[in-house]
Amino acid sequence: MVPLTLLVFGLSVQLVAGAYEPDEVDVLAAASLPKLKDYLARNPQGNCTLETAIRRKEWQERKAYTDAVLCLQSKPALTSASVAPGARSRFDDYVVLHIQQTPRNHGSTFFLPWHRYYLWHYEQALRTECGYKGYQPYWNWGRYAADPLNSPLFNGDEYSLSGDGLRVPHEGVAVIGAPPPWNLIPPADGGGCVTSGPFKNMSVNVGPILPTVPVPANPQKDGFGYNPRCLRRDINKYAAAVTFPNSTYDLITQNNDIYWFQTVMEGQFSEGKWGVHAGGHFTISGDPAGDIFVSPGDPAFYLHHAQIDRVWWIWQMQNLEKRLFEVSMTQTMNNRPPSPNGTLDDLSNLGIMAGDVKVRDLMSTMGGLGGELCYIYE
Repeated sequence: MVPLTLLVFGLSVQLVAGAYEPDEVDVLAAASLPKLKDYLARNPQGNCTLETAIRRKEWQERKAYTDAVLCLQSKPALTSASVAPGARSRFDDYVVLHIQQTPRNHGSTFFLPWHRYYLWHYEQALRTECGYKGYQPYWNWGRYAADPLNSPLFNGDEYSLSGDGLRVPHEGVAVIGAPPPWNLIPPADGGGCVTSGPFKNMSVNVGPILPTVPVPANPQKDGFGYNPRCLRRDINKYAAAVTFPNSTYDLITQNNDIYWFQTVMEGQFSEGKWGVHAGGHFTISGDPAGDIFVSPGDPAFYLHHAQIDRVWWIWQMQNLEKRLFEVSMTQTMNNRPPSPNGTLDDLSNLGIMAGDVKVRDLMSTMGGLGGELCYIYE
C-alpha cells in the first residue's frame, strides 16, 4: 500500500491508499484534527500534545504484535486459582476481568470509558511484559467488510490474526429481541477450530457462558473453571454487512448526543439494527468471540475494540466542548436491575490489575488518566 500524507495545521497525517483508498471515516478523522489542535491550544494537557501523542495505527507491525500476544499467553496468571481456576495466563486475566464486569460495562454509562481503560492496560501489558515496541492496532472494519475472510486480519497467513475455523454445521447467531429476519445472523463456512496462522494452537481456557457455536460446557456455572479447547471462528460476511464505512460515518455524523451515539453503536435489536459493535464481534463469531462475556479470549477482540474507541474519538472531535465529557445511561446493563444514572464521578477499575479511577479520567485520549492516556489514531 502507498501512504498518502495529508498536512493538517502542520501535522503530518497518513491516509493509506493503494489497495484500499481512504474512506469517508478516514477522511473525517483526518479533517477533525484541527478541532482537536485548537481545543488543546485552549485547554493544554501538560506534555501531551498532538506532536507527542502516541499514534495507534490500522493493523500494522503484525508479526511483532501477535508474537507479543503469544508471549502474554505464555506468562502465568495473576488471578488466584480460588477465583478462576481456569485462568492459566496473563492473557486469561483480561478474559476473567471482562467476564466479571460484563453486566456493568455494557449498555451502561461505563461501556466506552471502561473499555478505553481496559484496552490501554492491555496495550501496556504487551509493551512492558512482552517487549512489544508498537501500540495497539485497530481493525478498520469498512476496509474489509465485503470479504473479511480474505482480509489481512483473517486470511490465515503468518502475519494475520489467524484464519477461519473448520466448517462445522451450526445454526448461526440468534439475536435476542430482534424481529425476523434480523433475529438470526446466518452461519458462514466455519464454526470449528482455527487451523492456520499464529493462534492455531492457542488454548481458550475459561467460559463459555453464552456460546454461539457448539463447544464443551464449563465445569463451573460461573464459567471460571478450567475448560481448555481450541479457538473457534466463523468469519461471517453477513455480520460484516453492518460495518461498511457508510454505517460508521452515519453513526458519527447523525447522532448528536452520547445516548444516541452509544445506543446506535451497541445496536437497537428490537428494531432489527445490529450496530457496528455487535457487527464486529459477530464478524469473528465462534468461540469465544461470539460470547459477550468471554469475547476477549479471541485476540481479534482488542483490534475490534480499538476501532470502537477510534470511532468514539472521532465522534468526540466533532464537538469537543460538548462531547469530550458527555455521559449518559445508567450504571447497569440496559438498566437491569434499575440503577441511578451514571456520572463522571463514578468509579471504574480493572480488578486485581488496576484500581478505581473516575469516569472523567477516562474520557479523553489526550491527557486522561493523569496524563497516562496520550494517543490519537491515524
